[in-house]
Amino acid sequence: MNLGAKIAAGFLLGVIAAVAVLFIPAGTLKFWQAWAYIAVFFLPILTTYLFFLKHDPQMLARRLKSEEQVVEQKLLMRSARLLSIALFMLPGFDFRFGWSRGLLGTQPMWLTWFSLSMAMAGILAALWVMNMNRFAGATIGVEAGQRVISTGPYSIVRHPMYAAGMVLWLFTPLAMASPISLPAFALVIQRRKSPLRAASRLLRLLSAHPLPVDSLRLVKLRQPARELR
Repeated sequence: MNLGAKIAAGFLLGVIAAVAVLFIPAGTLKFWQAWAYIAVFFLPILTTYLFFLKHDPQMLARRLKSEEQVVEQKLLMRSARLLSIALFMLPGFDFRFGWSRGLLGTQPMWLTWFSLSMAMAGILAALWVMNMNRFAGATIGVEAGQRVISTGPYSIVRHPMYAAGMVLWLFTPLAMASPISLPAFALVIQRRKSPLRAASRLLRLLSAHPLPVDSLRLVKLRQPARELR
């Protein structure tokens, strides 16, 4: 299967999975906030991936490598996927059973649209990171020719991809009018500390090697967790 077919298949499966996770718990397709969220999430990704497919297919190939090489990271990523599925079911159940409406009242329309805008901002920020750092992969690692990036979003925060993800994550429940789900989404951010520590470890390694890091190997990440803090 060529790269374009892989991208198309992955995108289609992602949309189908999102529809299933959001609408099956809701028990109806009349959940307009979820449809808006899907559009906000997937349309910028589709547009950007089509751009990179034409101009930088190697970067997209790296993004498709979603299997971590370090055992600890593999376990973290697998558990994170399962937890994400469970969390994204909450807004659907909330819409179906009216938990937020019953406890907090109907969410103001302006807050829903503002949260959708912030969710899109998180997605666009992540895509900006991908454009600035063509080595921004889905896994933690180093590759030949990779350097530390200090411009664009990297001049603002140390880990812009994670920062963008946190913005998206925090505004997701409000974008689907489910404020009661917000604490659960916020707590998951704590699980991102370990990948951040591993990424910080890589940054220290790369900073110590200003030349292309062809000789670095992922085995250098296999340090006790206390050394990644």
